[in-house]
Amino acid sequence: MPADIPFNAPVCLEVRTSRRVELTAITPLVQQVVKDSGLTSGLCVVYVPHTTAGVTINENADPDVVADLEAALAQLVPREGEYRHLEGNSDAHVKASLMGSSVSILVQDGDLLLGRWQGVFLCEFDGPRSRSVYVKLLGG
Repeated sequence: MPADIPFNAPVCLEVRTSRRVELTAITPLVQQVVKDSGLTSGLCVVYVPHTTAGVTINENADPDVVADLEAALAQLVPREGEYRHLEGNSDAHVKASLMGSSVSILVQDGDLLLGRWQGVFLCEFDGPRSRSVYVKLLGG
């Protein structure tokens, strides 16, 4: 394992979003952290430390799935509503809570153990912004 990426230190990735609501595929970035670490077997945790962004695993083969997720979330949690939070981004907080702030992915033979069509997505709900995504590897 390279000394510059120890298993006990999370790696921070910076991801720039370009729209207010945007699901951005980050699988290659996360996979590169695994490759650079030399980890062959273990666990990869991807965590977003923001209250208006989340992370999820879903289909990454058909872009219509991402569009459908964005549309469904807009219907479930509209931007305008009877919200009490005065910043004007209450919907973003609710959507981030629905998506969650972390995912765990098994690592096998140095690769993320994702399904054939799966990908990891940063879920932006209050952009555009620059977001931190932490990747923590466990194993040996």
